[in-house]
Amino acid sequence: MNASAPTPVTSAEDVLGVGRALGVLDDPPRMAARATELVHALFPICRSITGNGVRETLAHVARYIPLVNHEVPSGTPVLDWEVPREWNVRDAYIADMSGRRVVDFNANNLHLMSYSVPVRARMTLDALRAHLFTRPDQPDWIPYRTSYWREAWGFCLSQRQLDTLPEGEYDVVVDTTLEPGHLTYGECVIRGRSAQEVLIFTHVCHPSLCNDNASGIAAAAVLVQEIARQTPHLTYRFVFAPGTIGAITWIARNADVLPRVRAGLSIGSLADSGPLTFKRSRRGDTEIDAISAAVVRSLDEHARIEDFSPYGYDERQFCSPGVDLAFGRLSRSGHDAFAQYHTSADNLDLLDPDAYAQSLDALMRIFATLDGNRRLRNLAPVGEPRLGKRGLFRSTGGTSPGEFEHALLWVLNQSDGTHGVADIAAKSGLPRASIEAAARALIAAGLVAPIDEDHDMPQQEIQG
Repeated sequence: MNASAPTPVTSAEDVLGVGRALGVLDDPPRMAARATELVHALFPICRSITGNGVRETLAHVARYIPLVNHEVPSGTPVLDWEVPREWNVRDAYIADMSGRRVVDFNANNLHLMSYSVPVRARMTLDALRAHLFTRPDQPDWIPYRTSYWREAWGFCLSQRQLDTLPEGEYDVVVDTTLEPGHLTYGECVIRGRSAQEVLIFTHVCHPSLCNDNASGIAAAAVLVQEIARQTPHLTYRFVFAPGTIGAITWIARNADVLPRVRAGLSIGSLADSGPLTFKRSRRGDTEIDAISAAVVRSLDEHARIEDFSPYGYDERQFCSPGVDLAFGRLSRSGHDAFAQYHTSADNLDLLDPDAYAQSLDALMRIFATLDGNRRLRNLAPVGEPRLGKRGLFRSTGGTSPGEFEHALLWVLNQSDGTHGVADIAAKSGLPRASIEAAARALIAAGLVAPIDEDHDMPQQEIQG
């Protein structure tokens, strides 16, 4: 016979925090439509790891949310790196001898390899070929190429376009600047009742690429709007920064913030028709891992859960051994996992409204679950406490435990100060109601206690 759960000594919300401070999206398609408006505004901008394109991008985001920009001077040491010189573009083209531009940055900013140094030269097509990049396997697409850390120049064009160029001489103009300036990133913090933070990072360094990553930038902006209108328990920090060097710069400048980061997500490539994909943190068994995996599986029967690898988006920076945050990634097809990746085919036609809405729904469900996940500590952690004498376990042995008894054992085992009812339920596969009932019973018996992890915070505010 299975033991029944004792009557809780107080409400679930008071003891466990399961009365969520954040709710899920009421209308994901409407939120996706709002984000899509911002995607359309961001898409034409020539972005890179520094420069006015990043500032213009953040200016668009700032029309949606309060955003504080940070300017970090070139040459600033950031961990094992240094902030590079700032790159800006005035014009770039290849023209034939009649003056006709056969490759023109103004027609598509992917035509210019990012961080190309200034050039003015006349050269033969044969000499020019060393500086031309195509995708022969996709002859109608323009590839996206960069040269951030080695001074070089180049143009990207479709293979079909290259095939039409006759032999002869061409004028090459790359009118760019590469000089001391700044790396720019934006930040928005929604203060909750707790000083513990959820960190959301999205990269802003890609030019006219819709899925990777105008979709991530716009999604972050509308999520800020949604969270700010509610009353979160946790604090939410959104960072809009260039990939790799931007994340490294943020980490180098925020050593005081890192200990407060309870969980984090890198978000990007959220609008293609691929399945929802969650990439686990380096540790692989954290609160954000269990909650995110459960959410994406509940929304998408084809959802993918990937183990951590040190390649990808900027989850790899936040999961580096010396940082080692509970930090995952939510995307759809992700980096290098959809045919149009880093090409001109990653355009506005690739955006799938239903998929984008589902991505936003998933993110908000993750945050809502995390926000209400009060963590627990086992007060008798050495060995399994004797539950029968407390009326919590069956008195007759020889049969398998029932669901409630299994829930008791799961809560006892996982109450190490880093897990709460939501991720214990996700990890165990048991209904959340059973885990909540078991947690209440164990709290009433004096075997488990919720951690007092809240700190006095000012009234909710949004700031950088």
